[in-house]
Amino acid sequence: MSSCSDEAIPGHPIVLGCGQLCLDYLVTVPYFPIPDQKIRGTSFKVQGGGNTGNALTCVARLGLDSRILAKVADDSQGRWMLEELESSGVDTSFCVTAKGGASHFNYVIVDNQTNTRTCIFTPGYPPLLPDDLTESLILSVLDGVRVLYANGRSREAELLLAQKDWTEAKTAPSALLSMLIRLPKLKFVIMTLGEHGCMMLERCTIEVPESEEETDIDELHESLKQTTDFTSVLPVCNSSVVTRLAGNVTGRLVIVTAEKIPSSELIDTTGAGDAFTGALLYGLCTDMASEEMLTFASRVAACCCRGLGARTTLPFRNDPNLAAFLGA
Repeated sequence: MSSCSDEAIPGHPIVLGCGQLCLDYLVTVPYFPIPDQKIRGTSFKVQGGGNTGNALTCVARLGLDSRILAKVADDSQGRWMLEELESSGVDTSFCVTAKGGASHFNYVIVDNQTNTRTCIFTPGYPPLLPDDLTESLILSVLDGVRVLYANGRSREAELLLAQKDWTEAKTAPSALLSMLIRLPKLKFVIMTLGEHGCMMLERCTIEVPESEEETDIDELHESLKQTTDFTSVLPVCNSSVVTRLAGNVTGRLVIVTAEKIPSSELIDTTGAGDAFTGALLYGLCTDMASEEMLTFASRVAACCCRGLGARTTLPFRNDPNLAAFLGA
């Protein structure tokens, strides 16, 4: 498997990611142990992790230039994580290194019996702070960047938002609509649904007749589900017509199914969401159509699930599984 830095697509803008890096200690077990039990692992791997690092590794392997702004400790784990990202083609030259401290790390237990994974995260210190970002660093890291990916820097704040349920919506489709209503400049919202695929609500500029009545978003979702082929092994995309929705929103709903991975090939779901995000970033930078971008991201996420850890089986752009999208 060659480094994607040799396969970068010339002339494409840069994807910048800002977030935490951590080191994943992955072990597979025949079944999850009960308390006070000793058990033998069946395989073990140490690999870089963290949502931002995983997503950017995916972007780099697909052939786009990517750079990361993060903070690591001046320890062996921190140096190892940066070297691994560099070997995958991610530019780490803008990362901040703390003198002292400790890097984040994560224990991941993969249960071969149930195909589930359990994560135990140990936060490091110190965090990336605004004082770390000088004006010259900000100007340099943003130079040529088209897409910025950030997943939140405060776990406590993110947990609080999740508990408060920002949209106060009772269903997933209505939550997506609520976000478009509250954020009028937002073009689309995507929600991943694990083994059930994903869903996108896209704002459209196409005019609809003023006489057209508002369509209930939940009824639209149910109708769209009825015409979606959930039995397909490969991801399929189904979209509604552009319609008038509540809150003066004109848009369409899109459903994409997940790839059905045979149990003999399903190894570990760690990082599947990050792979999906990395593929979306690629699709945005290369101007993929919405339906193609979502189906592509679903395929990339499925590739990730076929190996241990978040980065082991992230595909390069010449992967035959992606030939239908990238012409590899």
